[in-house]
Amino acid sequence: MVYGAVFICSMVSIERRNVTRVINARAISVLLVDDHEIVRVGFRRLIETTSDIKVVAEASSGEEAYELVHDFKPDITVMDINMPGIGGLEAIGRICKRNPKDRVIALTVHETEPFPTRVLTAGAKAYLSKRCVPQELIEAIRTVHAGGTFITNRVMREMSKTPGTQETAISRLTAREFQVFSMLAEGRTAVEIGEAMSLSHKTIHSHRANVMKKLKLETSANIVQFAMLQGILQG
Repeated sequence: MVYGAVFICSMVSIERRNVTRVINARAISVLLVDDHEIVRVGFRRLIETTSDIKVVAEASSGEEAYELVHDFKPDITVMDINMPGIGGLEAIGRICKRNPKDRVIALTVHETEPFPTRVLTAGAKAYLSKRCVPQELIEAIRTVHAGGTFITNRVMREMSKTPGTQETAISRLTAREFQVFSMLAEGRTAVEIGEAMSLSHKTIHSHRANVMKKLKLETSANIVQFAMLQGILQG
C-alpha cells in the first residue's frame, strides 16, 4: 500500500510539473520598458498575478528596448513614452519599422491629443493611460496578443474631443522634434533636453529651429501657448 501511495504521489507530481510546463509554454512573453524601476516593479508584480502572462525582460530606455526586442523577441512590449534618450515614441517607430509584426503597448501619463494619434501612427497596437485600472493592462496585453487593438475609455473620450484637422501642424514634426517640442513646452533648456536625450545642445537647437519653422512660432512663450492650446501642456 505504501508503494502504491508513493507511486500515485509521484504521478501527481509529474502531472503538476507537466501542467506548469504547458502553462509556461503558452504564456504571453512581455518586455517592460520604463525609466523608473519602481514603476517596472509594480507592473511586473501585477503581471505575476496571472498564469498566462510572463515578464521576460526589462528596459529603462528606448535604445535598450530596441535591442531587447530583437534579442528576446517578446510577444508584447509595454512601453512608456517619456524616457531619456530617443524616447518611447521614436523607439516604437523604430521597432515597428524593423518588424511590423512586433506588438507594442504604450502606457503613459498623456491622455490627450496629439499623443495617442502619434503613438498609434508610429505602430503601437494599444494606448493606455497610467491612470487606468490594473485589469485594463492585463486585458490590453491579452487583446493585442490575440491580434486586436486596445485604447482605454478615458483616452478614447479625449481623442473624440479633438478633430483630426487641428493636429495637422503637430503631425509635421518628426518623433525627435515632437519630443524636443514637448520638453521645451515644459520650460526645459537646450542643455537640459540634450542631457535627457543624450544629444548635444547644438543638435537640440537645430531641432528647436525646425519645430519653430514647422509650427510657425517665434518665441519660447509661443511654444508654451501652442502646447496649451493643443492640450499637450496643462495650464
